[in-house]
Amino acid sequence: MDFGLVLQTDPPASQVVSLMRRAERNGFRYGWTFDSAVLWQEPFVVYSQILEHTREMHVGPMVTNPGTRTWEVTASTFATLNDMFGNRTVCGIGRGDSAMRVAGRAPNTLARLGEAIDVIRDLAEGREAQVDGKPLRIPWVRDGKLPVWMAAYGPKALALAGQKADGFILQLADPYLTEWMVGSVRQAAAEAGRDPAEITICVAAPAYVGDDLAHARDQCRWFGGMVGNHVADLVSRYGEHSSMVPEELTEYVKSRQGYDYSHHGRAGNPSADFVPDEIVDRFCLLGPPEAHIEKLRALRALGVDQFAVYDMHDAKEATIDAYGEHVIPALR
Repeated sequence: MDFGLVLQTDPPASQVVSLMRRAERNGFRYGWTFDSAVLWQEPFVVYSQILEHTREMHVGPMVTNPGTRTWEVTASTFATLNDMFGNRTVCGIGRGDSAMRVAGRAPNTLARLGEAIDVIRDLAEGREAQVDGKPLRIPWVRDGKLPVWMAAYGPKALALAGQKADGFILQLADPYLTEWMVGSVRQAAAEAGRDPAEITICVAAPAYVGDDLAHARDQCRWFGGMVGNHVADLVSRYGEHSSMVPEELTEYVKSRQGYDYSHHGRAGNPSADFVPDEIVDRFCLLGPPEAHIEKLRALRALGVDQFAVYDMHDAKEATIDAYGEHVIPALR
């Protein structure tokens, strides 16, 4: 099992780079960041510094979207980083939540997302693609490689990930839901004539190592609020009791009362006060190292290839070090 670290690009950028360097020393192979240009600093600028100051770490957004940058710019940016540092980027992509909504736009449609996946990958790897009806190719790309991993929750999005993406990003660590969603992605891949085993499965969730569970839950409760944005979209699309979406995912958002993106992804987010302890425990990894190892082994048995640690709380360095000392060696 691989491990990734997920951060927000809060200033100063040097602190983000320092944490990623610490993560690589502790055995993390991937460095991810949020991508929301208004809320945080521009991640691709920060990626260049992470790549410069690490040896093997792969970097990318968790996740970008097809609406805040033109597709040829996204592809060219990835291709430039790969040319400079040797194919060490991954394009995590989704419909867009904070990046689109903070700018006053709705998330992208799945049709647009599916088209963008193909175009961005083709352009970044040096192939011709159709962009707004015009054939384009980036002529200077040589031996480019850009895996595109798609984030998804709902049945149609899971199907699209299976049909088109090189990897699937699931932003929660509940084993029951992981099994259901990974199964949906793999089924869609098989039906599309693809080898399901070739799709990388990445589960991303907050991790907090320690014995004070009450404090750990409070530091990670924001995550249930963030996931709740996507779940609320599913409820509005499919209904509260749809057979297409498990109630284990949708039940907890009934008491949700809107969302303030100024606190997005941050400990103490007041918009997450509706999230019960049960959801925090199911969606996150909390407790002593042994508890993390046990849950990660269960996820690995379900086909999870990478666990990416959301490290937005008051114990960033301690979590990285605890994973490097106890957790990663047990899962490698």
